[in-house]
Amino acid sequence: MIGRLNHIAIAVPDIAAASRLYQGTLGAEVSAPEKLPEHGVTVVFITLPNTKIELLEPLGEASPIARFLDKNPDGGIHHVCYEVEDIGAARDWLVTSGARVLGSGEPKIGAHGKPVLFLHPKDFNGALIELEQA
Repeated sequence: MIGRLNHIAIAVPDIAAASRLYQGTLGAEVSAPEKLPEHGVTVVFITLPNTKIELLEPLGEASPIARFLDKNPDGGIHHVCYEVEDIGAARDWLVTSGARVLGSGEPKIGAHGKPVLFLHPKDFNGALIELEQA
């Protein structure tokens, strides 16, 4: 059901400093920051030959990333995103299989302008999984 790895997301306390680290130290191509108020984050994408890294900075105190950084002040891997061909069919199959979809269960539009869903980490060995419509 899952397709290719779309990105790995890393929560960071300072997206500008993290962007400079990836661009200057690692020589990576880094996008401009984009605020996503509906998700409570500012994002930057680092383009790699085979996938992307998504840097996440909290946008407001109610951000889920702010809560993550409260527990992990230096930042850390937040989630892994896989592509799926049909997000509705993937959701239905996962729910039937006993997996929990976070939120309302309805896809939201993610940072790439495509529908996304998140799956409960307790159902996937402690890893928060994002599914994105390919």
